[in-house]
Amino acid sequence: MVIARQPKRWAGLPIFALALALVAVVGSLSAINAGSEYMSLERPPWAPPQWLFGPAWTVLYVMIAISGWLAWSARGRTPALGVYAAQLVLNAAWTPLFFGAERYGLAVAEITVLWLAIVVNVVMFRRISRPAAWLLVPYLLWVTYAASLTIAIWRLN
Repeated sequence: MVIARQPKRWAGLPIFALALALVAVVGSLSAINAGSEYMSLERPPWAPPQWLFGPAWTVLYVMIAISGWLAWSARGRTPALGVYAAQLVLNAAWTPLFFGAERYGLAVAEITVLWLAIVVNVVMFRRISRPAAWLLVPYLLWVTYAASLTIAIWRLN
């Protein structure tokens, strides 16, 4: 495996972790009152409890960071990492749109583009590293659910 032969690649893991931490910080700073706002919204009966978002995103961000690092470790800079970076930017943009600006319709459009970027990222990572691709699948599933929830909240509010 490439990682075992090139131990210096391990030094890249903190960079990917930092990138995901920045995405999380952008989201949290733009949604300081997100918990109370979420509770004030009309939500579908299948909406998750507020407390679930933090732990879910923490696990997903760890998986996303490891996924990017595995792809980078396998091939270095590739166009797939450009898609990876783009979907991270899209990920960071959803929270300010939804909670900060309360632009639910725009958040629906944005999360649709995010979902497509994740799909493209999974396909591209699969050609580089299957584990990197598989680590993005729970993220894709969660964003699928989040997109459905975003659409439902937009329609109810």
